[in-house]
Amino acid sequence: MTALGFLYPGHSAEDDYPRIEQLLGSDIRVDLVHTDIGEDAHRVDALREMGSPERLAAGLQQLRLSGAEAVVWACTSGSFVHGWEGAHEQVRNLARAAGMPASSTSFAFVHALREVGARRVAVGATYPDDVAELFAGFLRAGGVEVAGVRGAGIITAAEVGTWGEEEVFALARAADTPDADVLLLPDTALHTVAHLPALEKELGKPVLTANQVTVWEGLRLADRRVNAPGLGALFTREPIVQVRT
Repeated sequence: MTALGFLYPGHSAEDDYPRIEQLLGSDIRVDLVHTDIGEDAHRVDALREMGSPERLAAGLQQLRLSGAEAVVWACTSGSFVHGWEGAHEQVRNLARAAGMPASSTSFAFVHALREVGARRVAVGATYPDDVAELFAGFLRAGGVEVAGVRGAGIITAAEVGTWGEEEVFALARAADTPDADVLLLPDTALHTVAHLPALEKELGKPVLTANQVTVWEGLRLADRRVNAPGLGALFTREPIVQVRT
């Protein structure tokens, strides 16, 4: 059994995580602890506070008791708003406090892009334009070429969590560009896991979404690879590793 720990801010699309656990079809346990979101606003000052060391540390004791082998801060905007170096410092602090390997959703996107061999991406962000551009800047700092960014202007995670299939597909279609290798949907408040195969089929390319890459990052930290086609192209990379016994 591999136990993965995730710190998830507030309550929006957390039901993506048990769905992912089921789709992994393996001896993987996904443990989710909710952190205090503070002010629910896609605004830089609020996002910085949401990912503060104190808020993240508050959820760690529960994850330690669960036997988690690695922890991921399951928030994109609450990590990339600190910039490339600041996000590294956030993860270092989290690893020290947790006593285990740590990462965040923002780094998960960069690592997942390397996994699928993509260099040029399109971004469909639920965020206001200024926050969406900060994510694009973070990706560029990680060596990623950004072909285009489409922001939806949504202020709160609570509103994003109400989006269904129609809104997700509309954002994906509006954001995609023909010259992008991959489409990114970066908000962990957005329900995407149920739509991954259909999104990739319609767009004809890999689609990386926040909750999907977050769990993949946890597996990477725990040195596990699981083949799970229901979770998109990211989970079909070779070599296929069989379930541990």
